[in-house]
Amino acid sequence: MRNRFRKGMILLLALVTATVLLLSGCGAKNSESASGTSGAPEISGLTYSKTMKLDYAKEFNVYYYKDGYRLIDIKDDAKYLIVPKGKKAPEKLSKKIKVLHEPVKNIYLAATASMALFSSMDALDNISMTSLKSGGWSFRSVRDAMNAGKIVYAGKYSEPDYELLLDKKCGLAIESTMIYHTPDVKEMIEDLKIPVMVDRSSYESNPLGRTEWIKLYGALTGHEKQAEAFFEKQEKKISALDDFRNTEKTVAFFYISTDGKAVVRSSKDYVPTMIEMAGGRYVFRKLTDSDGKTSVPMTIEKFYDTAADADYIVYNGSIDSTVRSMNDLIAKDPIMKKFKAVKNGQCYATGASMYQRTDIVGDMILDFHYLVTQKHLSEMKFLTKLK
Repeated sequence: MRNRFRKGMILLLALVTATVLLLSGCGAKNSESASGTSGAPEISGLTYSKTMKLDYAKEFNVYYYKDGYRLIDIKDDAKYLIVPKGKKAPEKLSKKIKVLHEPVKNIYLAATASMALFSSMDALDNISMTSLKSGGWSFRSVRDAMNAGKIVYAGKYSEPDYELLLDKKCGLAIESTMIYHTPDVKEMIEDLKIPVMVDRSSYESNPLGRTEWIKLYGALTGHEKQAEAFFEKQEKKISALDDFRNTEKTVAFFYISTDGKAVVRSSKDYVPTMIEMAGGRYVFRKLTDSDGKTSVPMTIEKFYDTAADADYIVYNGSIDSTVRSMNDLIAKDPIMKKFKAVKNGQCYATGASMYQRTDIVGDMILDFHYLVTQKHLSEMKFLTKLK
């Protein structure tokens, strides 16, 4: 009797275990099916193939489907389905997904920091309009394209020339997050049946994450191989710093606004991350803004309290280009004379191209490395010592 009971319990336990495993297996399969393989959204009529490999970027994903379809998913914003030439968009496609037909061309690029990425993968031909005039660009390729009439000025992001966008048959408007401050402009462009894509690369805390957006634009324009090759070169430039021991030298990165405030970067911003990767320490290591902004203004007195003993001062010349010498820096506020870096002559300024050149972040990190190690200073490309 006891043996029968024991056998019965064993059989019951086996059945329960099998049932749990079966249900667990079904649950995993259903979960995968609901969200798409590897997180890829299910699209009726399309078969998922693979997901783009990203090492640093957190603000987007790219999913590949068979027959050349690609889905760009910009987090907390929108999704864009790239439909191959000669193909049609799926009939039951969600209205939340914007459709772009290949080739994606006649782009109005108002996200100026992304222009260098297009240039680096030889995709300037996909752009026909921009929000900066020729003289506003800090690198030659786009200036040459504008002077040749291949790219034209179509108004700044907040006041685009809508008629020109239509005349040029604009296929896509790429905006920076500044467009969030003028939502009516975004709505107007979309009312003209022109899709709008918001570049959120400025939200990437890792500087290489910003550069990795070249892969998104590679998928957008069909330049994936060129984008991947370029990114690998930038990544390789700083690979030698992976095992470098931090110098513990502190760096203050800022500019002084017209109202006399010191504007620094949030400690979660990509500039402090570049300094850390280069082997230095950003002097405002635990500074954040309650609104999540990357630029944090403060009184010059508060700035002094933290940055007075910084080993190096780097003035943000990409925002305020008026500081070209030590006298220019001191003229901003007499309190600058009291800073350790000023007394020791360790003050530098960035070039105007810093924010436009998201394509060569590796070189920028190396500049900060040369700064904190005080080696190879003559090889700096973006930092200039104030005299």
